[in-house]
Amino acid sequence: MVRKITTIQVHEDVKNVLDRMKESDSETYEQVIVKLAERAEKEKRAKEQLMIERYKKYAKDDLKIAKEWEPTELDWD
Repeated sequence: MVRKITTIQVHEDVKNVLDRMKESDSETYEQVIVKLAERAEKEKRAKEQLMIERYKKYAKDDLKIAKEWEPTELDWD
Protein backbone atom coordinates (compact mmCIF):
# COMPACT_ATOMS: atom_id res chain seq x y z
CA MET A 1 0.00 0.00 0.00
CA VAL A 2 1.37 3.37 -1.00
CA ARG A 3 0.93 6.02 1.64
CA LYS A 4 0.38 9.46 0.20
CA ILE A 5 1.92 12.40 2.02
CA THR A 6 -0.29 15.45 2.22
CA THR A 7 -0.05 18.92 3.65
CA ILE A 8 -2.50 20.38 6.13
CA GLN A 9 -2.88 23.92 7.31
CA VAL A 10 -3.35 24.89 10.94
CA HIS A 11 -3.42 28.22 12.68
CA GLU A 12 -0.25 29.35 14.39
CA ASP A 13 -1.78 28.85 17.85
CA VAL A 14 -2.58 25.20 16.98
CA LYS A 15 0.99 24.71 15.79
CA ASN A 16 2.24 26.17 19.08
CA VAL A 17 0.09 23.72 21.04
CA LEU A 18 1.45 20.83 18.96
CA ASP A 19 4.99 22.12 19.54
CA ARG A 20 4.43 22.07 23.31
CA MET A 21 3.07 18.52 23.10
CA LYS A 22 6.17 17.18 21.41
CA GLU A 23 8.19 14.94 23.70
CA SER A 24 11.36 15.67 21.75
CA ASP A 25 12.49 17.99 18.99
CA SER A 26 12.73 15.02 16.62
CA GLU A 27 9.08 14.02 17.15
CA THR A 28 7.00 14.91 14.10
CA TYR A 29 3.62 16.62 14.08
CA GLU A 30 2.20 13.42 12.60
CA GLN A 31 3.46 11.45 15.59
CA VAL A 32 1.92 13.98 17.98
CA ILE A 33 -1.41 13.87 16.14
CA VAL A 34 -1.42 10.06 16.02
CA LYS A 35 -0.65 9.95 19.74
CA LEU A 36 -3.55 12.34 20.41
CA ALA A 37 -5.91 10.31 18.23
CA GLU A 38 -4.93 7.07 20.00
CA ARG A 39 -5.42 8.68 23.40
CA ALA A 40 -8.83 10.02 22.36
CA GLU A 41 -9.89 6.58 21.10
CA LYS A 42 -8.70 4.93 24.32
CA GLU A 43 -10.63 7.45 26.43
CA LYS A 44 -13.73 6.95 24.26
CA ARG A 45 -13.59 3.17 24.79
CA ALA A 46 -13.05 3.67 28.54
CA LYS A 47 -16.08 5.98 28.76
CA GLU A 48 -18.21 3.52 26.78
CA GLN A 49 -17.16 0.68 29.10
CA LEU A 50 -17.95 2.82 32.14
CA MET A 51 -21.40 3.60 30.72
CA ILE A 52 -22.03 -0.11 30.08
CA GLU A 53 -21.05 -0.96 33.66
CA ARG A 54 -23.30 1.79 35.02
CA TYR A 55 -26.25 0.61 32.91
CA LYS A 56 -25.70 -2.94 34.14
CA LYS A 57 -25.79 -1.71 37.73
CA TYR A 58 -28.93 0.35 37.08
CA ALA A 59 -30.59 -2.64 35.42
CA LYS A 60 -29.71 -4.83 38.39
CA ASP A 61 -31.08 -2.22 40.80
CA ASP A 62 -34.25 -1.84 38.70
CA LEU A 63 -34.83 -5.60 38.75
CA LYS A 64 -34.35 -5.66 42.51
CA ILE A 65 -36.89 -2.86 42.96
CA ALA A 66 -39.34 -4.53 40.58
CA LYS A 67 -39.11 -7.79 42.55
CA GLU A 68 -39.69 -5.92 45.80
CA TRP A 69 -42.91 -4.49 44.34
CA GLU A 70 -44.18 -7.77 42.84
CA PRO A 71 -46.30 -8.65 45.91
CA THR A 72 -48.18 -5.37 45.59
CA GLU A 73 -49.37 -6.32 42.09
CA LEU A 74 -51.68 -8.91 43.64
CA ASP A 75 -53.48 -6.18 45.52
CA TRP A 76 -54.36 -4.38 42.28
CA ASP A 77 -56.14 -7.29 40.62
